[in-house]
Amino acid sequence: MTAPYQYKFNPCIKYFTSDNWVKFSLDLLGGRGRVGTFRYTPLIGPDIMSGILVRATGQSVINFARENLFDPLGIVVEKNIIFHSKEEQLAFSQATNISGWVADSMGVNAAGWGLTLSPADMAKTGQLYLNHGIWNHKQIVSAKWVHESTEEHSRWKAQNLPYGYLWWIYKDGFAAMGDGGNIIYVNTKKNMVISIASLFKPKVRDRIELIQTYIEPLFDQCGS
Repeated sequence: MTAPYQYKFNPCIKYFTSDNWVKFSLDLLGGRGRVGTFRYTPLIGPDIMSGILVRATGQSVINFARENLFDPLGIVVEKNIIFHSKEEQLAFSQATNISGWVADSMGVNAAGWGLTLSPADMAKTGQLYLNHGIWNHKQIVSAKWVHESTEEHSRWKAQNLPYGYLWWIYKDGFAAMGDGGNIIYVNTKKNMVISIASLFKPKVRDRIELIQTYIEPLFDQCGS
């Protein structure tokens, strides 16, 4: 989220109708911004990482994730999902019975959206990070990477929100927050993971405020 791009508003229509999302994202790099200055680009920015993973591993992103993350955690993601029309994409955004990961027509998975996970799957990911990358007594993700990715590396000054590597950072932990109110919330001080999954809802209210005001106190009461 610290790369400059040559657009003012997210080019959603052009992005979704392009055949190669990685190339589309790379072609938009540049402009008047400075490298290192925070700019929130959740749609196209992470897709560049998908391209890097494919080149570095020689595997599709979904297969690499299955081998190194999903299977060890018992998470099932059945297939790639490729849209052939606007209607298919809209149907996906409202579906509750699809298991898969959205990919472009080149077969490269989207990195910032389009992965179907249940709240339990999301909580497993949070628990893995809470446990410093360990799952069932095995080191699934490097503890060094867990620590580094959940430290502040940049900050969204307009909202005064610190940011790690795809995690928002706050006083006692970190959170992954997505469109429509989806969230994986980790409180390292209270040893707590909370996940919320929802259909897309524009301008959803602050999930962090919801969790800290109404859910965390329930855990405090259980422990008292």
